[in-house]
Amino acid sequence: MNPYTNTVGGEWYRQRLTGTMFCVIGVFMVLIGRLFYLQVMEGEEYRRLSENNCIRLQRIAAPRGGIYDRHGVLLADNRPSFDLSIVLKDAEPLADTVKKLARYTGIPEKEIFEKIQKGKRGGAYKPVLLKEDIGRDMLAVIEANHFDLPGIAVDFKPRRQYMHGRTASHLLGYLGEINEEELKSGNYPEVRGGELVGKYGIEKSGGPFLRGRKGGRQVEVNARGQVVRVLDIVDAVPGHNLYLTIDLRLQQAAEVLLSGKVGALVALEPDSGKVIAMASMPGFDQNRFIKGISYPDWNALISNPDRPLENKAVQGEYPPASTYKIVTALAGLEEGVADLKSTAFCPGYYRFGDRIFRCWRRGGHGTVNVTGALAVSCDVYFYQLGQKLGVDRLAEYARACGLGAPTGIDLPHESAGLIPTALWKKKRTGVPWQKGETLSIAIGQGYNLVTPLQMAVLTAAVANGGTLYRPALLEKAVSAGGETVKAFEKEIIGSIPVRPEHLEIVKRGLWEVVNGSRGTARLARIEHVDISGKTGTAQVISRKKGDRSYSKKLADRHKPHAWFVAYGSKGEKKIAVAVIIEHGEHGSGTAAPIARDFIRAALLGQYPRQSENEIKATGE
Repeated sequence: MNPYTNTVGGEWYRQRLTGTMFCVIGVFMVLIGRLFYLQVMEGEEYRRLSENNCIRLQRIAAPRGGIYDRHGVLLADNRPSFDLSIVLKDAEPLADTVKKLARYTGIPEKEIFEKIQKGKRGGAYKPVLLKEDIGRDMLAVIEANHFDLPGIAVDFKPRRQYMHGRTASHLLGYLGEINEEELKSGNYPEVRGGELVGKYGIEKSGGPFLRGRKGGRQVEVNARGQVVRVLDIVDAVPGHNLYLTIDLRLQQAAEVLLSGKVGALVALEPDSGKVIAMASMPGFDQNRFIKGISYPDWNALISNPDRPLENKAVQGEYPPASTYKIVTALAGLEEGVADLKSTAFCPGYYRFGDRIFRCWRRGGHGTVNVTGALAVSCDVYFYQLGQKLGVDRLAEYARACGLGAPTGIDLPHESAGLIPTALWKKKRTGVPWQKGETLSIAIGQGYNLVTPLQMAVLTAAVANGGTLYRPALLEKAVSAGGETVKAFEKEIIGSIPVRPEHLEIVKRGLWEVVNGSRGTARLARIEHVDISGKTGTAQVISRKKGDRSYSKKLADRHKPHAWFVAYGSKGEKKIAVAVIIEHGEHGSGTAAPIARDFIRAALLGQYPRQSENEIKATGE
């Protein structure tokens, strides 16, 4: 063997071996450096990401508090609901998962992808809601195939249910998805987009009591997004239960009596202001709002000329008509321009300047004093009384009686009504007040506008001796543990500014309205019940001069509104009621019998015959 050759070959071999070793060492140094960077420099971040991939936080919805009537009868509760959702990161391959889900559930693939497209902006790990309230059959199918549906989850959620259909729909209200304006208002600090909040009625005004506190749980999931185990849980706190002042049976009776009509009935306890019943017709089915009402259904509601979504008891503004004569009489007596001895002669009209103001009774009422004028609702007497008082003094007394301002009831969107003054007209129209306009104001026409609730509050004040109580719907709020967190307290908001003897004179006139031989509300009498009241017929359009049969020629939408306000007692039981029937023409023939039948139910327990099969109270 050639030594030279061997020496050269050995040197070459050693060089290649040394180079290879350096390359290997270099590679290992790079790997060690990378591992050092990943484990030491970025280790905490990747540890966090790793934990987030296997440990997740899930929110637990808080059950909304129940709503009950004064006797503990359940009006609104929660029922179990199952919502179908998808976590996009866990559902890969997405197309295959969606195809299988559509096959198992019958939901079209197109619909599923549309929901995903709308909801995927929340992030890859945020569940996208596919379908609410899926039903137990679909739930069973999904659970049976859950190993074949990665990323598909079914979440339990309590869902609102109104126990008595349309009953008290305007009082209870409904829930709806929170909108952007509500989110920005700061009134819903713990509510997120997509969640439901009260939109109307007690559901809205009682929201802070009814909303509970959300809980949550920490769970471990596998690579398919399926829960392996629950690591920790914080229970949700249910909302408070609300007990209302209304009586379900009387609420249902009021709605039966108003059935087929457009109008409202409000009934109060005169000595406290508690609302016994508040009905507005037509109503609506709150349960249709729970899943989100369809556009055709919503459009049908808002385009209905009878305004079913309006709570006419607190939002409807109407001319008070002759019920306003209570205010005119009180003002006249207290201001000294009327007394029991002063009279007026009514020939059926009153001439003022070059105008003729007619009485509702063509032949007139002859000579009447203040109690007689109230009993027969003589327009001529009150024309003259209003002329003596003037619009501003009338307005002063009307506002002191609670008209022209919200009562402050615990319901949203209450209307204020309108009590005009000379200054108000000047500012609004630029035209000075005309003395002839005061005559219309004195009998409750003209610019006057009131709500049925305001008239009920005034009627209750007349009944109790002059105290105006804030009307209330909340009897108490009770926590899930049974602790009373808020209880009803009477609140005085004013008093009728007249001496007791003057109030008694007006009360005598109101008694004669029902019980006198010439009273306009003789149909409202009930044996063994003491009732007083006042009728009213509110014109919707002006009567043509000399046309005494105008109401027969008018379309229904132009007929007058029918009013009746009343209070009654039977032993210790007392009640004040206001009834308005839109386009009902005459208060004596339309509104008074409804009030009579309601008072009969409230004080004697004699409920309307039609309601026997509809009223199913379980709390008595």
